[in-house]
Order: sequence, then structure tokens, then C-alpha cells
Amino acid sequence: MAQCVQSVHELIPDSFVPCVAALCSDDAERLARRNHLSFAELLRPFTRLTSEVHMRDPNNQLHIIKNLKIAVSNIITQPPQPGAIRKLLSDVVSSCQPADGLVANVFTAGDYDLNISDRLIKASVPWYSNWKDTLKEMKESSLNTATTPWFESYRETFLQSMPASDHEFLNHYLACMLVASSSEAEPMEQFGKLSQEQHRIQHNNDYSYPKWFIPNTLKYYVLLHDVSAGDEQRAESIYEEMKQKYGTQGCYLLKINSRTSNQASDEQIPDPWSQYLQKNSIQNQESYEDGPCTISSNKNSDSNLLSLDGLDNEVKADGLPNNFRAHPLQLDASSDPSNNIDGPDHVKSASSLHETKKANPGIIHGACLTLTDHDRIRQFVQEFTFRGLLPHIEKTIRQLNDQLISRKGLSRSLFSATKKWFSGSKVPEKSINELKNTSGLLYPPEAPELQIRKMADLCFLVQHYDLAYSCYHTAKKDFLNDQAMLYAAGALEMAAVSAFLQQGAARPYPAHYMDTAIQTYRDICKNMVLAERCVLLSAEILKSQSKYSEAAALLIRLTSEDSDLRSALLLEQAAHCFINMKSPMVRKYAFHMILAGHRFSKAGQKKHALRCYCQAMQVYKGKGWSLAEDHINFTIGRQSYTLRQLDNAVSAFRHILINESKQSAAQQGSFLREYLYVYKNVSQLSPDGPLPQLPLPYINSSATRVFFGHDRRPADGEKQAATHISLDQEYDNESSQQWRELEEQVVALVNKGVIPPNFHPTQYCLNSFSDNSRFPLAVVEEPITVEVAFRNPLKVPLLLTNLSLLWKFQPKDSSGKNDEEVKELVTSEPEMIGTEVISEFLINSEESKVARLKLFPHHIGELHVLGVVYNLGTVQGSTTVDGIGALPGCHTGKHSLSMSVRGRQDLEIQGPRLNSTKEEKTSITYGPDRRLDPIIVEEMPLLEVFFIHFPTGLLCGEIRKAYVEFVNVSKCPLTGLKVVSKRPEFFTFGGNTTALTPLSPSASENCSAYKTVVTESASVRTALASVASAADFGIGTGSQPEVIPVPLPDPVLLPGASVQLPLWLRGPDEEGVHEINFLFYYESVKKLPKIRHRILRHTAVICTSRSLNVRATVCRSNSLEDEEGRGGNMLVFVDVENINTSEAGVKEFHIVQVSSSSKHWKLQKSVNLSENKDAKLGSREKGKFCFKAIRCKEEEVATRSSEKYTFADIIFGNEQIVSSASPCADFFYRSLSSELKKVQPSAHTEKQSTEDAVRLIQKCSEVDLNVVILWKAYVVEDSKQLILEGQHHVVLHTVGKEACSYPQKQEPPEMEPLKFFRPENTAVSSRPSAEQLSSLIKTSLHYPESLSHPFHQKSLCLVPVTLLLSNCSKADVDVIVDLRHKATSPESLEVHGSFTWLGQTQYKLRLKSEEMHSLQLKACFVHTGVYNLGTPRVFAKLSDQVTVFETSQQNSMPALIIINNV
Repeated sequence: MAQCVQSVHELIPDSFVPCVAALCSDDAERLARRNHLSFAELLRPFTRLTSEVHMRDPNNQLHIIKNLKIAVSNIITQPPQPGAIRKLLSDVVSSCQPADGLVANVFTAGDYDLNISDRLIKASVPWYSNWKDTLKEMKESSLNTATTPWFESYRETFLQSMPASDHEFLNHYLACMLVASSSEAEPMEQFGKLSQEQHRIQHNNDYSYPKWFIPNTLKYYVLLHDVSAGDEQRAESIYEEMKQKYGTQGCYLLKINSRTSNQASDEQIPDPWSQYLQKNSIQNQESYEDGPCTISSNKNSDSNLLSLDGLDNEVKADGLPNNFRAHPLQLDASSDPSNNIDGPDHVKSASSLHETKKANPGIIHGACLTLTDHDRIRQFVQEFTFRGLLPHIEKTIRQLNDQLISRKGLSRSLFSATKKWFSGSKVPEKSINELKNTSGLLYPPEAPELQIRKMADLCFLVQHYDLAYSCYHTAKKDFLNDQAMLYAAGALEMAAVSAFLQQGAARPYPAHYMDTAIQTYRDICKNMVLAERCVLLSAEILKSQSKYSEAAALLIRLTSEDSDLRSALLLEQAAHCFINMKSPMVRKYAFHMILAGHRFSKAGQKKHALRCYCQAMQVYKGKGWSLAEDHINFTIGRQSYTLRQLDNAVSAFRHILINESKQSAAQQGSFLREYLYVYKNVSQLSPDGPLPQLPLPYINSSATRVFFGHDRRPADGEKQAATHISLDQEYDNESSQQWRELEEQVVALVNKGVIPPNFHPTQYCLNSFSDNSRFPLAVVEEPITVEVAFRNPLKVPLLLTNLSLLWKFQPKDSSGKNDEEVKELVTSEPEMIGTEVISEFLINSEESKVARLKLFPHHIGELHVLGVVYNLGTVQGSTTVDGIGALPGCHTGKHSLSMSVRGRQDLEIQGPRLNSTKEEKTSITYGPDRRLDPIIVEEMPLLEVFFIHFPTGLLCGEIRKAYVEFVNVSKCPLTGLKVVSKRPEFFTFGGNTTALTPLSPSASENCSAYKTVVTESASVRTALASVASAADFGIGTGSQPEVIPVPLPDPVLLPGASVQLPLWLRGPDEEGVHEINFLFYYESVKKLPKIRHRILRHTAVICTSRSLNVRATVCRSNSLEDEEGRGGNMLVFVDVENINTSEAGVKEFHIVQVSSSSKHWKLQKSVNLSENKDAKLGSREKGKFCFKAIRCKEEEVATRSSEKYTFADIIFGNEQIVSSASPCADFFYRSLSSELKKVQPSAHTEKQSTEDAVRLIQKCSEVDLNVVILWKAYVVEDSKQLILEGQHHVVLHTVGKEACSYPQKQEPPEMEPLKFFRPENTAVSSRPSAEQLSSLIKTSLHYPESLSHPFHQKSLCLVPVTLLLSNCSKADVDVIVDLRHKATSPESLEVHGSFTWLGQTQYKLRLKSEEMHSLQLKACFVHTGVYNLGTPRVFAKLSDQVTVFETSQQNSMPALIIINNV
């Protein structure tokens, strides 16, 4: 049980005190009324004696009584009605609530810290998470820490309001005070009338109530004298007369009202009455105000209402409530001024009720009394008790003792007889069930058994517990023998209490007595009131002995359906028992608190029900018992709503909704409707207040995305808008980085190669991955879209209506000065910020869904998006039995809302965790996230780009012509339009020469993308040369090839203007899907400080399929002279293979032209052996071409700048494609620049300290020749034949090394065992490679291919051979020719045989730059055969170098000669 103000040793004596009746004359009552008190109320604070009292027991032993208290009350002649008692108890409990502002009473039980008794709203509600902070200190003791004053008030009122019964005498009147006033005409006559009235009430059979202890009731005569108004001498004389008549022990002169009431304000006198009169201040007394005034008709109801008085007016001096005026049920009959002797009592009661209505707290009690008067009243009570009451009790005990002894025929007193009774043969006690139901048995008043009971009760009242126990025990046996069960139960009950209260604990507490008594009262006598008293007393006794388990079982046993209030209070006390055990049973505590809360609710005690549920919630919260939590929260919400604690109700229902609920869909729907209903009531209380926060649906704030700009236009026929950025695109970190690099490239180019320090990449879409540390910039008149991620955790659909963004805007004027006015509401300033409202937004059960909400800024300034505002509701009848939400098809925009409430949710986004400095690493700090706080800036130009006839599929290398349209859709002109891409080789706008050369008629007929010229057949297979510069095609050496200015006719694009430009595309060389990013950059004509430029993105997705594979090799021609007598010709071998697998419907490829482009070389003619003009390639066919390449003329090279390229076209058809014009040259230059980019890094890695000699030797083997193969493909598509055209490029760098048109995929090398070795020489060898050396000197042997010699005539055959030496380098070379070399390999000997050189065997020569020299040699053969003459070894060194290099001739063709015999 909970901790009580009184201990059990104080509680029981205070609950059973001697009862004294008071009967006042009208004048006497009027004197008391001057203090706003009845006479009984006047005495109440002074009824506890301040000193010990002595009396003698029947054995003449001195007995000491401590802290004796008496109860003085008015005489009521009607017994209290059960309904009235129930009403009184209910009011007592409801009026006693936890005090405001107390320190939290925290109880530590196991792992729980439970807040048991604090202010309900502040600390006990489950969502008040910081209740521990309100602790002053933890209680040292873990027992009895919680107080329940409402239970104590209930218990006290219950014990006081026990109706007097015949089987016990504890609350029967022992004495009666007869009070008259000294101001009356005949006071002595008045005393006589009062005495007769008392005698009539006690002995007349008409009055069965109140009950009197013994027939000879003590009468005590009190003369009340008003000091301020009355005649003191007269009072004294009357008092003398009284003493003579009634004796000095039987009367008293009480002087009161020493001052007048108007003096009360001058001096502050303590008011000891307020704690009794106002402690139980019960509301609603007005409802009973007028009823009792109609005396005749309301006789029964009056007595019902007023009959409690005699039970309730026992004055308590322990500070516990006893306010008779708090409710008409507790009014005092003694306050009636019209005390007619022959008038019925209910008349007095009725008039007193009307007259003495509960005074408001402003009334001062005892206004006419001084401190001296207080002392006089205290002295009067002492005198009455010492001289009147106690002697009367002592005498009565002796008389009863004597009667009992004489009746039993015993010679000794009861004391000496008890031993005999106890030690003698006991009558075995029968079990309750065996006994007959004789609860209706009644003893006559003079029965000896009742006399024993009377004596026991008197001893109990004066705290003589030993004698009381003996008497109760004796009476119990007699009653059981007679099977008078009601009497037996009463004796058992009081015997148990007496045994407990005996000094020194002479015997243990007989709990089984109480159990038997409770069972008898409840089951046999059907008297729950007496059973309840037993339980209350026994539980308190068990608690004092720390027997909490037994106490809890006892309390729970008495819970029943007949009284919800009693059951609730007992269950609550049982819960406290569980938690006060040595090992606290916290869950049992919580469970029984729930049960108590339920019963409180049924009893109409809403506040107590709410408190019980809140306290239980502390145990269930956060333990995963979600269904229990839901039930408790639901009940808390309902009770709070009933008590008009609407905020608490909303919070409780909110908790049910926001936790991951395991409830069924129907239950969740019920919770939601309840929440909406409560919420609506809350919002109606303050319709103009701020919008409250709604708990549903969940918003994932960090997933909020913000997009600046218009939505992308959909594709219109062949017209396709640039993809740009949209909220439909997923964030890709790699792609984001690519766009950033592209933007940096173009910004660096615009700013002369340097990125400005204040540059930040443009961000049109902000999300959790973007850098949101700066305020984003938005342009006025361009929409801002905020994507909010909602999630519905419930199994019922939610319908949001009138959904829009909540914002705050601080406008600025054009000078940048802030306007202080802040606009928050959407409707207030639509001319500042337009707001889009979504009329209906349905989120199905357990669905995640995003809403895109737009704002339209019309003014510059600072915008802050605060959150979303909407009406939350459910869809009527959309939830089916199994919880599936409304069908998708039913969302017609006409949902019937069952109920909706307006509210808001804030978007609060936590920034990224900071982790750069030491302080940030050691603490948890977060940076700002400003994606919802854009700054609106002045107007900027806005570009839209459309692509017309843009393909999605191409063959590798295919050329296609499309168109691009640029539109300025803003009100500002734009300039500086550029496009940047990582793949510049993919597209071109055409070079500067495009406009100069019109397309040929045939080209336009065939819709060719190329510029063509019709040729004559004579020029077939011979090269047609032309010249072009890279600068003409936007490819400069210094500029970045990725950044391409868009060649607009006018550099400024005016508002509303649009321009269409041709755009040539070339399919990438690798097959597959290619994503090609274009970034368009443009600026405003007017330079703005905040936004310097804008960008537009486009991602083109092209799927390429295989077409041709081109491989080319260049090698030196063996003929050292050409037609013009100059050496250095080259042969170019080109292999073309059709690797198309016909998936694109390609029938065949035609090679229409092969062109070369180089600064130093050009193709001269085709040397194909095959005379087939038409070079067709079917599927998987391969064609081989051979071309002769010659150096460009020296004068041509000299006159041109080194940047000029010579283009030579060899035509296989009758139409020349001008390879030096757009778009052929464009793509050639773009592919060339991308090739150079790949090669460049390797060039830088080589050491610059390489010797000049090596560099010169390397240069000999380099060739700078590029081959362009132009083709047509015949495609059948939808039974129509299309002609596609394209080009492939091969870049030839080195003589003899094969080059491909696209990079070969390198097979990953196989795993090899790991080798550990020590590098012997880490220095990079400066020796050139064998391939480079072989190209330094070119050799050629001239000799007859076959020779017939008559060996029979002449045995030796001499053959003249000319060795031509050609210096390929630009430097002087010393050459050594050694003829002594023999072919050593056995294979060569077998095949070719052996021969001998005659004459000089070694020659030393010096060859100047590109000089040719011939040596005349002789070879000697001895017999016929085939011989290889290529045996001379040639050594060479640069003239100014020491090292000699051997030139390898292994790459040369074998020089075979045939010797025949004639």
C-alpha cells in the first residue's frame, strides 16, 4: 500500500473514538453562527486532548490514555442512505487530487524509476520524457514512498460514515451536550426542554436512530455566553444555578465572541477551522441548493441527504479532512436556529441546509473569537472529557463488569475469569460453510452477550486493548455458539484489531480472525460495507508488518462489481503493495494500476483513471509491448479529452499513430478517427492560433529535394528537348562529378584558363548528396519545386487535402535593402510568392509517396521554406475488411472525407556531420543545410535546346546529319553560348568552310551529309589533293578541344528568338550503348554579381552497332626512286573487314573513297592488282587495298604553315567526297586531337635527356600519315532501302607497325608465378630499338633475277650486283659495309646454298642528309641453284657520334637469284 500520513497505531484509535451528541437551542446556535460555524464545528479543532488522561479499570488498576480524541456531532434522526454515502465518498475522492507543484516522488523498483505521485500533467504522462530532471533527490528508503491522499480521505470518510448498527456499539452516542444561550429569557427552562427532547429521541420508539450506547446517557449542560454583547453577571448567576441543579461535574459556562465581527479585519487571528472545512472542498453544491426547501414533499430526500451528519461530524484533530459544508450531504443539523422541541428533525435539517450553504473561501471563520476564546473552547473540551465523559465511561465499565460477573455466577472479576475461559476445554470453531445463515438473529438489548460486547467496545474506545481483547474473545465464542454470525464476525474483527494494538505485542496479530470476519460479512451477511472496513484495517496492519503480499491478496479479494470506486481504490493500493515488496513486482504494479484505472473510469473518477494509466505507462513504455502501449495511450487520450485536457489527449493519440503499430486496420482507423475528432476540438478552441503539428504522415526530411527551374518539355514529334535535370533522375555521384568537370572546363576557358576563386558549380537539384552549405540561388519568375517524401505507417489510407508549402519571405527592393515585413501565409501575398496547392493527395496504407509542391517567386528577396500545411483526413469507407486501401481506380478527385483537420509539419533537415578540425572530430557537430532557404535574384536569360531528327542508333563511324534549335525563352538576351563535351569527336557544327561551298545536286538528292563533287572517270584511282587547316574547324592547338563555341549567326540571342543549326554526328567506334554528355554554357548580356553564367545539360544515349574494322600498315617501298627521281616512297596496306552481324539490317558496305591527311605525306594512287572497281563487302567479307604514298613537295611544305594538312582522295566511285570540307574534316580533326590526347602522356614520361642521336634515329622510323576510309552501307528497313554513310580513321605513326580504326580490347594476361629479382641497371637505356635502327639506312640490291651460265665451259660464274645505300635521316651518317658475313643457319644453307663475294670485303662511306650511294659488287657462284644475295652487313653511325649501330636487314625481302646451267 501507499505511504499514509498516519501510522496504523494512530489511524485505528482515531477511527474509533467516543461519540458525543450536541443539542443546541436557537439562541445558542445563533451565537455560534456569528463565526460562520455551527456549535459542533466550533469545537472541532479542539477535540483532541493535549495531555494524557488517567482512569481506573475494573480491577482498580490505573490506565493511561494518550492522544484521546472525541467526536461531537449534531443529532440526526434518520439513518444515512447508501446512495447518499456513495455520493459522498465519490465526491471526497474526486475532490482530492495530486497536489500542484510537488517535487516528483520517484520510486526505484528494480530497473525502473517510477514517478508515482507528481503533478499529473507535468510528470506522469508517458510522453513527458524528462520527468527525472524534476527530482530533488532519490528517496533513501525503497519502501512506502508513494502517497495517495485520496485513498486516505476516502478511508477516513468511509469509517466516519459507517451507519450505527445493533451488533456493535463503537459509534453509538455515549453522552449528549445540551447547549443554551445566556441571552435567553429562561435558560434553565430551555435546558429542561433540551433534556426532554434528548430523552424523547432516545427512548421513544418512533426514533430508531441515532443509536445510544446505554439507556442512561450522560447529559452535559453548557451555557454559551456572548462576551461582546451579553450580560456577564447574569451569565454567572445562571451558571451558579446550573451548578446547584446539575452539579459542578455536569455543567459548564463557555464564554465566546470576545470581539465583534467588524473588528476582525484589524487583527489577524489564526483560522484553525479552514483545514477541516475546506480540505475536502467538493464542487457542485449548487445542485442541491434548492431541493430541501420544500419540506413536506421532500421529507425522504432531505433525510437521505442530511442523515450522514451524525456519522460524519466526529471531529478529527489530525489534519485530515472533515468539511461538513463542502457538500449538503455533510451539513450540520445542530446549526439549525429553529430548534422546536416538538418539531421533527428533518425540518431543522432542511432550513439549516438552506441557511448554511457552504461559504466561499473569502469568509473568515471564528471572526468574533480571540485567542483567549480559543483557549476557553479548548479548556471546555478538556473539562467535559475529564469531569464528564471519562468518569461516565469508567462507571459504565464497572457496572457492566459487575453485571457480567453476577450473571455468570462468578465470584471473581472478568480478569481472573479469563484464564479459566482460555485454559478450559475449547468449543471447536466450526468452519464458516458449516454454519447456518443466522445473520438475521437479533439479541435483546439486555442480553448478556451484548453486555460483554458493550464492555469490550468501551474498553476499546479508551484504549484498554488487553481488557477489550478478552471481552471480544469471550463474546466471539458466545456468538459462534449461538451461530449469530453477524455478531461473531464483529467480535472477530475487533478481537484481531485489539490483539494487534496491545502494548508490547503480547500475542501475534491473528490474521485468520480477520479473514473469517471478512468472509462472514461478505458471503453470509452480504454486508460489503463491514467487509470493506475489515479489509481496510487488516491491510493497514499487514502493511505495517511488511506483509505486502498478504495485504495485496486481501485487497484484491474484495474487488467486486457492486462498487467500482471501492474496487478501484483497493486495486490501486494492491498495486502499491506489489511495488513495495522486498523484490518489487513492477509489472504486477502496472497491471493492477491499469485495472484500477479502468474501475476509476467506470466510477466516473476520470482524473484518477487518467493518473493510474499514466503511472502504469511508465512501466510499459519502450518495452516493445506495443498493443499494451496502444491501449493505455488510447485510454489516456479518451480520459484527457473527457477532462478537457485536450493537449494531453492529442499527445496520447499522436503516440498511438506514430509508433509502428501492430493493430489491425480497423483498429487503426478507429484510433485515427478518434485522434482527428479530438484534434478538431482542440483547433476549434483557438481558431486563430498557430497551426499545430500533425503526426501523420511521416516525412523523411533528409530525402527532401529542391529543384530550381521549369519542368522539361515532353518530346514533340521529331523535336526532342534537352534532358537537362529533373526530379525524375536518380542522383549519380560519378555523373555529378563529370558535369562539374565539364562546367569547370568551360568556366576556365572563359576566364582565360583560370577558375575564379568564388566559382561554385551550378546546382539545379539539391538533395542529401549535394553540397547544401551555401544559400542556393533561384531566379525570379522561375518556379521552385520542393519534393517532400511522405510515408503512411498505418494500414488505412490517408487523404491530404489542400496540401501546400509553408514559407516565410523577406523581400528586398532593387537596392538590396531588406523589407522588415515577413510574409508567412500563402494566401496573404500571392503577388510576392505564388504557391501551388494540391487539392487531393492520397497515400495508401503503408505506402511511401512523394509530393512535388511548387512556389513561384515574383520578387527578389530571401525565401525560407518552413514546412507543409494540409488537411489530414481519412477516406470514407475505403478500408476493406482485410485492411487493403482504396482501389487505385477510385482516386477520382472526389473522395468523401470522413473528417479532416488542418495542421502543419515542419521540414527540419539536419546538415552533414562536421569532421574537419580536431574540435569537430572530438564532438558531434552538424553543419547547416540550406537547401530550403534560397535567395531569389534578378532575372536571368533562360535557354531551351531542341534536337531535331536526332538518332538513337548508329553504325560505328556512321555520319548522320541532325539539327539543333536554340530558343531564348526569357525576357533577357543571352550571349557567349558554348557547348562542352567529353566526346567532341561525336559531333560537329561544321567548320568555317561550310557556308562557302554549296552541296552538289547529287548530294542533296541522296540526302548525303557530305559535300561531294562529280568526277570524271579518268581520275579514278588517282589522288585529288586539297589543303585545309585545323583552325578552320575550331580545333586549335592552344584551346581545349572539348569546349566548342556554338556558331550562332548573331552572338546575342534576343528574348524569344530561336536559331536552328545543322549538327553532324558520328557513331563512336566502339559498339554498345554510349551516354554522351553535352553542357551548354551561356551568359547574360548584363553582368550580374551573384550569377555569372547559366548552364543547360543534355545527355544523348546512342546505341552503336558494328560496321567495319580497318587495319593499316605503312612500309617503305623497295624501289628507291619514283617517277620524280626522289626516294622515300611508302606503301600503305589497308585491310577492311565487314564485321557487321546484320542486326541493323545492313546488306553490304561499299568503300567509296580512301583519303589521306598529313602534313608531309599524301596518297598518290591505288596499286591494287585487282581491277574490280566496285569495292563491295558482304557480311564477314574482308577487302585488301594497297596505296602508294609520296612525300609532299618541299616547296609546298615550305610555303605552308606547319598546321596545314594535305588531303588526298582516292575515289572508287564517280563522286568525290571533299575530305577537306565539313563534316569529313571535322571528324578527322576531332579524332586526331583525341588520339593526340591519348599519346601525349607517354611522351612526357620519357626522359628529356635522351641523346640527340637516338632522337634522330627514332625520327627516321616515324611517319605522320592518317588514312580516312569513307563508305556507304545499304540497309533494308521496312522494305525500303536506305543508304547510310560513314568514315573510319586510322592514324599511322610508325613504319611497319599495324594501326587499327578502333582500340583493340586487350586480353588480360594469364596469372604468372611471382618472380623476385634484383634489377641490375635501373638507368633507362638510351639505345634505340632495332626497328628504329633498321630505318636509318635503307639498302637495295640491283641484280638480274636469273642467269644462265655454261658451267662446263667455265667453272666460276661471276655476277655484277649494285648495292644502293640511302640515308633516311637528316644528318650525316658514316656507313661500313662488311661482305664477310655468312648465313649461318642450316635452313638458309639448305634452301639457298652458298656463294662468295669477290673483291674488297669492307667499304667505309659517309652519306650526307638523305643522300643515295651505289656500290658495284661481284658475286661468285660455283654451281647452279637459288641464292640469297642479302648477306652484306651494314653498320652505321652518325658522323659526330662514336657508337656504331648495325642496321638490321631482317625486315627486307630476300634478294633471290637463280643460276641456271646452259
